Amino acid sequence: MAKKSRTPAPPRRVQAPGTRTTIQAPRVRTDARGGRRTLWIAIGVAAALVAAAAAGALVLLGGGSSSTPQTLEAAGCTLRNVPVMMKNGQPWRDHLNQLPKGFRYSTFPPTSGPHFPVPAPFNFYDQPVEQFRLVHDLEHGGVVIQYGGGVSQQDVDALRTWWQKDPNGLVIAPLPALGSKVAMAAWSADVNLQTAEVSNQEGHLATCSGFDEKAFDAFANTYGFRGPEQYPRTALAPGQ
Repeated sequence: MAKKSRTPAPPRRVQAPGTRTTIQAPRVRTDARGGRRTLWIAIGVAAALVAAAAAGALVLLGGGSSSTPQTLEAAGCTLRNVPVMMKNGQPWRDHLNQLPKGFRYSTFPPTSGPHFPVPAPFNFYDQPVEQFRLVHDLEHGGVVIQYGGGVSQQDVDALRTWWQKDPNGLVIAPLPALGSKVAMAAWSADVNLQTAEVSNQEGHLATCSGFDEKAFDAFANTYGFRGPEQYPRTALAPGQ
């Protein structure tokens, strides 16, 4: 693997403390007539409490994202979760000054793979940006959104307004080859904070017929800011 250069080590993310839940089972009667019935009621109540606590933990820990595909579908978007590009049995994350001759990314726009050593600054662009550089933004956890030459000015203006509300970690740029579509890309991974081991890497690509705020929020919140080189979103300010 090519030697990485000039890429600072990402700050360690703060891990939220675990939530401790103590569930006290109801008192069980032991008389001959009602003992067995009361026992099953007690077991059922305790199971319901455990299920409720687990559901609450999923929401608190950000696991309640199962509705994101439905939100995207309702907005006219097509979502693809794809394996990351591999080389010699390992995720292909090389920093290269130029791509190998004949190289093609596994998706268009790309969601993973080798990339230029310096990412594009996070920003809203009026001109296309090299995909080669944008993949590095994805590696840092950024969300890259690109719109085709046939997308309406109304949607472009809505994208800019949405970006202005919280621009950190977002690149928005034109990509004429997308035609009338808007594409959102992200690269997610699980990172062990103790060992820096990276696992479960995956690319995410949503192609939409236009801008929908709920769908774009859902994609960014679910798949963004989880790259194999994870930076907190606050460190991905425009110009960085």
